[in-house]
Amino acid sequence: MSQIDDLPPLREVVRTHGLMAKKSLGQNFLFDLNLTSRIARSAGPLEDATVIEVGPGPGGLTRAILAAGAKKVIAIERDSRCLPALAEIAEHYPGRLEVVEADALAFDPRPLVGDGLVRIIANLPYNVGTALLTGWLTGEAWPPWWAALTLMFQREVAERIVADEDDPKNYGRLGVLCGWRTEARILFDVPPSAFVPPPKITSSIVHLTPRANPLPCRIGALEAVTRAAFGQRRKMLRQSLKSIAPDPAAMIAAAGLEETIRAENIPVEGYVALANAYDALRHRQS
Repeated sequence: MSQIDDLPPLREVVRTHGLMAKKSLGQNFLFDLNLTSRIARSAGPLEDATVIEVGPGPGGLTRAILAAGAKKVIAIERDSRCLPALAEIAEHYPGRLEVVEADALAFDPRPLVGDGLVRIIANLPYNVGTALLTGWLTGEAWPPWWAALTLMFQREVAERIVADEDDPKNYGRLGVLCGWRTEARILFDVPPSAFVPPPKITSSIVHLTPRANPLPCRIGALEAVTRAAFGQRRKMLRQSLKSIAPDPAAMIAAAGLEETIRAENIPVEGYVALANAYDALRHRQS
């Protein structure tokens, strides 16, 4: 029996169901129960929360979230091989685990969660993690339908999520988006040895909470200016913005920035000002 519930150890579950991790699905299974419990605890109080979990695999983190007291877990898994193992967990926790066989990139869980507190906790498949995060951050409605994100990424992606202009090496479009709408921080690292099979890289747990009142701008405009600026990040702004503004000088001046500044040195509020100046310019031209 395991340390957190009366179910068999995860290694035994994986062996019983013949669950070899699939590289094509970005799978790496977490067997360390102390670690999965730490991830669940780091997400905040779960007793009143509905938790969305993406890519539960054989259910190691799922079990930790349920053992931590989550009111309900909705687990989204596209690998049908994992469904029998997850069904055993659902039977052990009657009425508290709902398993949905779906691709999380195409599935909207909002109709399932109701109006209560929602937390998203996931050991995200490496190949879709950034796309999922971007989707959760770019909804038109804000504050969003979720209260917090506690997610595992490759360490290098985690560093890009929390980076700002003081970390120009890692700062980019992802850092601007996350810094604009959330407060993001790295909680702790997870070594390759914690996984089966062990990946070649270190992973990190990132916690993101939505800002109640992010600086106002249109998301499409922010994406346009960050794409242009970071697309030529070593060039000065007056050059990199030519792809979206034939004469960017007025737009840069309206944002209160210097024409000679580079993408990696502009704070989030500078990008918001650029986005608003970009929209104002387009409005005048239309």
